[in-house]
Amino acid sequence: MSLPEGYGYIPSSLITIGWVLVWQGIMVGRYRKRAGIEYPQPYAEKAEVKDSTAALRFNCMQRAHQNTLESAPVAFVSTVVAGFKYPALAAALCVAYSLSRVVYTIGYKSGKPKRRMYGAVISNLSILGLLSAATCVAFQLLPPC
Repeated sequence: MSLPEGYGYIPSSLITIGWVLVWQGIMVGRYRKRAGIEYPQPYAEKAEVKDSTAALRFNCMQRAHQNTLESAPVAFVSTVVAGFKYPALAAALCVAYSLSRVVYTIGYKSGKPKRRMYGAVISNLSILGLLSAATCVAFQLLPPC
């Protein structure tokens, strides 16, 4: 099997997911320090959040990072598979996913969780497009019955 023309866009687009995750991880560390939340505590407790905006913002930043960690494998695998037939589409959707995670994170880390929704909508549409294209490709790759 040979790679289709344009498949070179796939690795470049996939790298964007890694950069988003690294950026989010750095931000989690900064927000953790500001909130004074010690390791290994994953989130600030309810009482800490009630008394501290920094603790609330840490929880929001931590959740944004965790949510991206939850969806990134689906985006990654779907991009690789969809790219076998639709490399430009897969790469574009992957980059859209990565950019949407930045928008999602900026909204969420504000301490007002509803602001994450702008990025969430784009993220979900990107994932849906990637999964649909990948499913199509997966069925095309099956041997005939």
